[in-house]
Amino acid sequence: MEINREDMLELTRRMTPKRNCFSRIAGAYFDEDGFIDGTFNRHFLKLSQKDIETNLYLAKTVPFSETNKNLIYHPYSTEDKKTGHIWQMLMGLKDCGLKNDALLELFYEYIGEKYISAKPYAVRILFGSYDIPIKAKDKENLWESEEVYEFIICTFCPLLDDYEAGPPECGFLFPAFINRGADINGIMVYQADEKCPHEELVQKILFR
Repeated sequence: MEINREDMLELTRRMTPKRNCFSRIAGAYFDEDGFIDGTFNRHFLKLSQKDIETNLYLAKTVPFSETNKNLIYHPYSTEDKKTGHIWQMLMGLKDCGLKNDALLELFYEYIGEKYISAKPYAVRILFGSYDIPIKAKDKENLWESEEVYEFIICTFCPLLDDYEAGPPECGFLFPAFINRGADINGIMVYQADEKCPHEELVQKILFR
């Protein structure tokens, strides 16, 4: 399925300090062997202004990337959604708004076992919601809403000095944002380098 660039731009316009759509951020720090060095889970607006801006920039990298090249849609089959598969965990993380620390810990352990990195890295997950305005026939917004799109964005970033996250090497948006609405049967996967991607993100983490 092709991703509509306008859908992604509409979403990123809600990822600014003045129009922020995020309410929670969680994450973990890993060493190069996948062992967890620390975790955090906070209300997004309780971060410092600098940290808010930094994390908005990192999160926006995923939907703002070049569509259908660096950002690819992947569908989940009925088999992929059975109990015990990652789809169930992603739905749980979204539905709890990242407020379930036990589920987050399971997710981090799962990532640490399968993600491949030659250096320490950070995983950041943000929970957001977007009250989607109805568009008139002339494509102007009517500012009435029929749907609230709730989603998580996850980024995988190499660690710089002092636990500072560098630009994401890969990440994902779940559920997919298709036709200005939630598609729980799909996920959008970001790869910074489409010629040398983290193939394990799709093949071993998001699908198995």
